[in-house]
Order: sequence, then structure tokens, then C-alpha cells
Amino acid sequence: MRKGIIAIVIIVVVLLVLFGQYVGVRNTLVTKNEAVKAAWSQVDIVLQRRADLIPNLVETVKGFAQQEQKVFGDIAAARSRLLSAGTPQERIAANQQLDGALGRLLVVVENYPQLRSNENFLRLQDELAGTENRIAVERKRYNDTLQDYNTYVQRFPNNIYAGFAGFKINDAYFAASEGSRQTPKVDFGTGNTTPQSTPQPAPAR
Repeated sequence: MRKGIIAIVIIVVVLLVLFGQYVGVRNTLVTKNEAVKAAWSQVDIVLQRRADLIPNLVETVKGFAQQEQKVFGDIAAARSRLLSAGTPQERIAANQQLDGALGRLLVVVENYPQLRSNENFLRLQDELAGTENRIAVERKRYNDTLQDYNTYVQRFPNNIYAGFAGFKINDAYFAASEGSRQTPKVDFGTGNTTPQSTPQPAPAR
């Protein structure tokens, strides 16, 4: 009888310890998941900011380079996909397409000296460059926060508790697109532009 009581007490203590661990891990997961959401919201704000700048930039370029319709169409399509994207994964993929289209637009601009000296274009270009820098900062912060969350989820015994609580690995990282791994080479003398591979691109998550 006494042995039975001891066994029951041991089982209860073990269950209480396991439950305490579960509560602790779950609370940490909630905190880290909210941090990921907050970091993503900052990324979303700067992506929206850039998307808002693009129509004015395109209209300014059109005033000097109306024949570049394919580039304008690519930008409009990529911007539309970005604004209609519902999930971070869809928004990241659409942003990569927009990166490529904007890169082609800025290469085209080099063929129009009058446009490059246009005051409105220069202002928009400066605003775009500032927004790109902000995107780079927020993107790295988001990737770091997401990596911290995913590392915690995969550690033992967190992975067991995370499974019980319904938390999964989130693979919605920003990654460098193939287009961004190439540096545009601009020939100001002839106006010809060709892509040049970067020797050793830094890996991105």
C-alpha cells in the first residue's frame, strides 16, 4: 500500500515537472512568434513604402523613355503581385520579382542622360535608395528573429512541446534572388549594359 502511494506521488511530481516545462516552453514560443510577427510588420511597412514610390518613379521615367514599355509592364505586374500577396512567403517572392524589375529600370535609365539629371527623378531616386537601405536593415532583423524562433522550435525537448502546442518551423526567410547576385555593368560611353557576376556573393537566408 505504502509503495503504491510513493509511486503515485512520484508520477504526480514527474507530471507536474513536465507540465511546468511545457508551460515554460509554450510561453517562450508565444513570445518568439510574436517577435517574428513584429519584425515582419516592419518589413511590410518599408515594402509598402517602396511600392508607393514606384508609380511616381515610373511616370517620371516614362516622360523620357516611353519606348521601354516592357520594363514598365514588368514593374507594374510585379508591384501588383506584391500588393495582392497574402502571406509573407507570397510577399517575399513578389518582392524578389519587383527587385529584378526595378534593377532593369535603373539600368535603362542610364541610357537617358537628360533623365539622370532630372530634378524630380533624382529626388525619387534618393527616396528609393533610402527605402532600399531601410528594407535591408528590416529584412536582416526579420531573418535574425525568425532564425532565433526556428532554432528554439527545433531544440530538444522544445520540439516535442512545440508539436503539442501547434508551433511549427517557419521557413519564410528573405533570400537573395539570382538577379540580385549579379551586379549591373553600365557602359556610359556606348549605353550598352550587361550583367556581371559578383565573384563570391555572400550567402543570404
